[in-house]
Amino acid sequence: MKAALLCLFAALQLSAISPEFAQRRDKIRASIPNGVLVLFGAKESEDLHEGFFQETNFLYLTGWEEPGAILVITPAPEKDEPGYEARTQAPREILFLPQRVPAQEKWTGRKLGPSDPSAREATGFADVLPAEQFEAQLRRLLEIYPDLYALKGDPAAGVLSTIAPLRTIKDATMPIAHLRMQKSASEIAAIQKATDASIDAHRAAWRAIAPGKYEYQIAAVMVGTYLGEGCRRSAYAPIVGSGPNSTTLHYSRNSRRMDAGEVVVMDVAGECDDYASDITRTIPVNGKFSGRQREIYDVVLGAQKAAIAAVKPGMTLGRTTPDSLYKIAYDYINTHGKDLHGQPLGKYFTHGLSHDVGLDVHDAADYNQPLKAGMVITVEPGVYIPEENLGVRIEDVVLVTENGAKVLSEALPKDPDAIEKALAQRK
Repeated sequence: MKAALLCLFAALQLSAISPEFAQRRDKIRASIPNGVLVLFGAKESEDLHEGFFQETNFLYLTGWEEPGAILVITPAPEKDEPGYEARTQAPREILFLPQRVPAQEKWTGRKLGPSDPSAREATGFADVLPAEQFEAQLRRLLEIYPDLYALKGDPAAGVLSTIAPLRTIKDATMPIAHLRMQKSASEIAAIQKATDASIDAHRAAWRAIAPGKYEYQIAAVMVGTYLGEGCRRSAYAPIVGSGPNSTTLHYSRNSRRMDAGEVVVMDVAGECDDYASDITRTIPVNGKFSGRQREIYDVVLGAQKAAIAAVKPGMTLGRTTPDSLYKIAYDYINTHGKDLHGQPLGKYFTHGLSHDVGLDVHDAADYNQPLKAGMVITVEPGVYIPEENLGVRIEDVVLVTENGAKVLSEALPKDPDAIEKALAQRK
């Protein structure tokens, strides 16, 4: 009975894409031909404002969502390399788990310890050792391999300088990012799930919005909707900015009362099965765009349509890179419409056009790399004119395909007539 409960407990710790984790570790192993990769999982936080969030690179390679773990990966040995025999005896990968602390578990819940009978089955690792053995094991591996890899900027990685003070620690950020950029079918399905729930959240907000309501009331409706549909948390702090707040890119106070005659920018999405979505719509609070609001809205929508139409493998996301999607959107905005002084609108497009989406809403990426099929990005042009208290941003989640693009969030209207029609039907 106890063993059965442990197996059930272990199964609950793994996400739906667990079969992929070992394959990912095999791929990253090829990127560290002569070294040891060490990743530190997140520690349990005492911050009562939020729960435990696993470090996403660690999560990507392990699927493990409990605190305090450490991952070590070594390369596959090559027959012609020095020390081949010793390398064949070295473990290919080890997951170190902290020992259970029953007194602490009374506060934060049951954990899986390294000596639990189901540890190997639960984690998918043949070698599961106590975290106390990490230093000794790493020292042994560094007698075999000359290089040491970790994430640049990870505070926990500072312990490596103590263990191996004479080793240069190489940055593993980009090798892992290159893997994370191309999503598997399971990852795309998780992003689509988060996107569908987020679409429903936006539709719920449209039904709830009205002059006199506060921004936080609309944010609450949206968060409650995607949590109710199985998302565990928000992908980022909800942005509901009305009137002058619509011109602040990452406004998150959500404290203002909305008035008739204003637009409200709603950049809000959930995270389901560990994967994020990212959707923005700009709508009129009273249900009808003014002439000027629609004029600016049409410019932003035209820029987005032009950029999405150009999405395909080989295009880039940088502002100055060749075949830049950003330049397509910027040039459209800068040649369509004027501010109140007759000046082009390009200077009011003050942020990038796109970013990768995945385990993080701004997912690991190398923006010098061209797009490839299987990448998931946002396309989000915007124009923000503080003088007019008018900001417009339209953002969709887009899958890069072999032949172009598939808009994962296309079910949420963005044509201004369709938005006004939907708002007219609210009760």
